[in-house]
Amino acid sequence: MRAAMELAQQALDAGEVPVGAVVTHGERVVGRGANRSFRDGDPTAHAEIVALRAAARELGGPHLLGTTVYSTLEPCAMCAGALVTARVRRLVFAARDLRFGAVRSKFRLVDSSLLNHRAEIEEGVLAPESLALLRTFFAARRR
Repeated sequence: MRAAMELAQQALDAGEVPVGAVVTHGERVVGRGANRSFRDGDPTAHAEIVALRAAARELGGPHLLGTTVYSTLEPCAMCAGALVTARVRRLVFAARDLRFGAVRSKFRLVDSSLLNHRAEIEEGVLAPESLALLRTFFAARRR
């Protein structure tokens, strides 16, 4: 999660919403991503999607069996759906996203019994640090 927090800080420094994500397979990092929607002009360039794309390239396919995704913010519906589609084994996230979170806050997509795949979920890891970055970003935007 510390590596994901570093990516979130990089996103903040670049003027992006400060979210970072890392995908691991065993002890090896296979994907990294920071939000880049503003930079790329791409509404799908969320940290989780960027990290999943990198992991799929590294592992050679769309199914990321046995992987863990670490994200500094609860994934939205798009990212949660991608985690299920990729068959990620485990999701660890820092802070809940009370407005758009699709893992615990608004929906429960990642471990829904209605879907063909369910991931293990752990939440709250480094949540205060993640929330501090988000507060910094949104306070600056309101000025």
